[in-house]
Amino acid sequence: MTKLEQIEKSVAELSPEELKAFAAWFEALQADMWDRQMEADAKAGRLNRLAEQALADHRAGRTRPL
Repeated sequence: MTKLEQIEKSVAELSPEELKAFAAWFEALQADMWDRQMEADAKAGRLNRLAEQALADHRAGRTRPL
């Protein structure tokens, strides 16, 4: 049995309360991983082109207030 299969089996056996707690933990983990990836991408300059395009669109009047 692979590690993933073991995890799937274990998750399937959780009680409703445990599953709710696990889901909340996993959602927080994914959010943290996404935040770290965005920070790394920003530091590496991988978002510069997108930021420059957004600013150019704003200056050209192609945006609207939220």
